[in-house]
Amino acid sequence: MKQTVKDVDLRGKRVLIRVDFNVPLDRATGALTDDTRIRESLPTIRYCIEQGASLVLMSHLGRPDGRRDPSMSLKPVALRLGELLQRPVAFLRDCVGSDVEVDVKVLRPGQVALLENLRFHPEEEQNDPAFAAQLARLGELYVNDAFGSAHRAHASTEGVAHHLPAVAGLLMEKEITYLGGALADPARPYVAILGGAKVSDKIGVLKRLLDRVDRLVIGGGMAYTFLMAQGCAIGSSKLEADKLELAKELLAKAAGRKVKVLIPSDHVIATSLSPDSHVKTISTVDIPDGWLGADIGPATIEAFVKALSDAKTVVWNGPVGVFEQPRFCEGSRRIAQALANLKGTTVIGGGDTAACVQQLKLSDRMSHISTGGGASLEFLEGKVLPGIAILRDRPLAGSPATST
Repeated sequence: MKQTVKDVDLRGKRVLIRVDFNVPLDRATGALTDDTRIRESLPTIRYCIEQGASLVLMSHLGRPDGRRDPSMSLKPVALRLGELLQRPVAFLRDCVGSDVEVDVKVLRPGQVALLENLRFHPEEEQNDPAFAAQLARLGELYVNDAFGSAHRAHASTEGVAHHLPAVAGLLMEKEITYLGGALADPARPYVAILGGAKVSDKIGVLKRLLDRVDRLVIGGGMAYTFLMAQGCAIGSSKLEADKLELAKELLAKAAGRKVKVLIPSDHVIATSLSPDSHVKTISTVDIPDGWLGADIGPATIEAFVKALSDAKTVVWNGPVGVFEQPRFCEGSRRIAQALANLKGTTVIGGGDTAACVQQLKLSDRMSHISTGGGASLEFLEGKVLPGIAILRDRPLAGSPATST
């Protein structure tokens, strides 16, 4: 386990915190349209303030490709964070340089500053050592609370930790605890639900989870590749032809390990995904020519929900239909409702799955909703995430503790 902000002395320290404020903005007005990621950072920020630290926060926003783009400025985020904290948040117009260093050094305990978008500098994504050293000069202790960026070895997520004592924030700790628990010692029955568009996005997760789960539920666009691998007709549905052999191998592996795999047996189909397309529900597994699968059908919904009914641990990554359109949301809605009613541990992968649960207003009934789409996938695959690996390990029981 990694050390966290609760394992170090913060009093009087200037703490440099990597947060994930990559929030959606209205490009026309510059206004925030969703402050979820800001709210997720509040426990760490408030804890550091309570402990008498001054805070320098840094984040990226969007993909400005190393150029200053006013539409991707973090200034609106500073205003919203100040409202949530009920205290002023100083917004600095850059993230490195002598002026920035002067501004942060006058911060007093309890004061908070937010740097401008890290990705206005190409050196951030290049993990440039000199740029990382400049960032490190802004603090005396480094905290990474941006799980959603932990799979990237950037200057603010990995490079800076070579220069400062580096620990995890409370959100990062929560992510490691829940996702790690789903891999290491899950309560059983353990069920994984994998959806989304592509098999190729989930290969690593599929292989790893097949060694651990009791049941595997497959929906979304990726299900049609598995259906064709079993000889079913899929009409115009999404297909990864180069992954058909892999799908067969995964199904064979599941059978060998006695892992029950559930894939759609009926469908909600459409002539296209355009809003005015024709839609119907079919009770057969085969999809006719000229139609594509857009959601799971009623029989599949009942089978999936039944497979979840006694689960003690569930990991869900990827919606089972085109949930953004209400007419194709029923499958994902029923799964989310089933998870909300479970007494076990429910871990929701980031990205579209988190958006789906939030859209259905069921977020507060899940054990944990990951803030990282790509990061949560890579973590579940068992990959080493650079932004986590670089943080200090917590001493083993009986070992002397480290303080800063």
